[in-house]
Amino acid sequence: MGKGVKITVISSVFAVMVGGAGYGAYNIVSALNGDGGSGGSASVRTGPPSSDEIKETSAKFFAAWEKGRAAQAATYTNNDAAAEPLLTSYSDAAHITGVKITPGTANGATVPYTVRATVSYGGKSKPLAYRSELTVVRGKTTGRALVDWRPSVVHPQLQKGDTLFTGEAAKPPIEAVDRNGAVLTKEKYPSLGPVLDTLRERYGDKAGGTPGIELAIKHQSPDAGDTSLLTLTKGRAGRLQTTISASAQAAAETAVKKFAQSSVVAVKPSTGEVLAVANNRRDQFNAAFQGEVAPGSTMKIITAAMLIDNGVTSMNGPAPCPADAVWQGQTFKNLKGMQPNEKATLANSFLRSCNTAFIKLIDEKPLSDSSLTTEAQDRFGLGRDDWKTGIASFDGRVPAVSGPDRAANAIGQGQVQMSPLNMASVTATAITGTFRQPYLVSPKLDDRQLATAKGLPASTAAQLKQMMRLTATQGTAAQAMAGLSGDFGAKTGSAEVDGQAVSNSWFTGFRGDLAAAAMTEEGGHGGTAAGPIVAAVLRTGS
Repeated sequence: MGKGVKITVISSVFAVMVGGAGYGAYNIVSALNGDGGSGGSASVRTGPPSSDEIKETSAKFFAAWEKGRAAQAATYTNNDAAAEPLLTSYSDAAHITGVKITPGTANGATVPYTVRATVSYGGKSKPLAYRSELTVVRGKTTGRALVDWRPSVVHPQLQKGDTLFTGEAAKPPIEAVDRNGAVLTKEKYPSLGPVLDTLRERYGDKAGGTPGIELAIKHQSPDAGDTSLLTLTKGRAGRLQTTISASAQAAAETAVKKFAQSSVVAVKPSTGEVLAVANNRRDQFNAAFQGEVAPGSTMKIITAAMLIDNGVTSMNGPAPCPADAVWQGQTFKNLKGMQPNEKATLANSFLRSCNTAFIKLIDEKPLSDSSLTTEAQDRFGLGRDDWKTGIASFDGRVPAVSGPDRAANAIGQGQVQMSPLNMASVTATAITGTFRQPYLVSPKLDDRQLATAKGLPASTAAQLKQMMRLTATQGTAAQAMAGLSGDFGAKTGSAEVDGQAVSNSWFTGFRGDLAAAAMTEEGGHGGTAAGPIVAAVLRTGS
């Protein structure tokens, strides 16, 4: 939210964004069942493991793993029930042998190590080498020093529910290319890795290639494609055309690296084509497409459209900005330091991101509990669960609610949830007046039916575009957008989330026929983190 209103966001919803499919979360089985290991000690020790215990436990675990003794290795972990099947599949399903593990210097209870082995299948063999780490903890019930079990102990790219296998690939490899034919690779565009894996899973058999033999990770999520780790026999790659712009993608990759837990999407408003999608996240979750979190004051684009379309006010009409506003017992305030302006227009309250102006106006007739939902669905194509982008994506959620959440929804808090993809689309619709469902792969490839919506009246779109221009030159987005040329506009947002010390940073903007939106978890105000990311992508002009 742009101006300091704090509303609790449903924790289970926010967990989707933060942890994707729950990757990296504390192992619930372990928490419920104690350390999970077998072979308890007669005396129960307490406190952190000593350096000698860390060295001894990791050495025993490594020795058993090297010898392919999965059951024995699992007993040195705090969750042998989960560890044993994955360690067993390491040699059985993945056909990895000749394992040699070299530990590095421990950093406290964390031990880094290098794994060198051989993958053999169908008469073909190749060496395998990678680095990972483990942490030794004190068993809760036995007091033993045990390896804190996580799938990443076996391989750093393994996540909860994943398995390793070696064999004929489920789908042929693809050579994904951008809109101009430039090849898109994981090496050149690292954050595209999960996207390319999913594209291969969905379109590998439609691109004309033939499968090879490889060591790969089979992910638990049905929306994620297999991740290839090592190719024993190359298949023939099929060529897959995407809508990506290599220049916009390169800018997006560079921009998100500057801010942890960041995601950005760029689209072409005149067509709906996705020009860039990038994530800088620890969990590899494609939050840019699938994130479900409150968008803060970027939501005011939709709310402003609702006010205009329903005749409540207009860009130059009244939208007073008092110091506070009360809605059904809930008091809403603006960011500390914002001067009240009882004579403000909608444009002025929009460019300053005044929360109270929007709260005061949602009580006007003919608005109802469902007005914002109707605007989002009918005009912007959101919240109907019918987008078909080519990969898994979230369509946004703007539920019809009463009570304080009706007011909170209007300023991008409460029960509203969006992804950067959704907000990039909102901007594209706002400046053109036409909703064009974003897509990454042509619907002609698999006969997908793209979602439709009636879009905005020309007058509404013109007013929204002008208010975004003013915000980018005179308002809260001016600093982030400084230096851009041509026709451009933007809207900032920050969303305070329950349990977070710092708000999520949101920003969406346009320049010419390019719209982009970004979100940075705990990035602060919209212009602080997400703003520079969007501005960097818009500078490409792609």
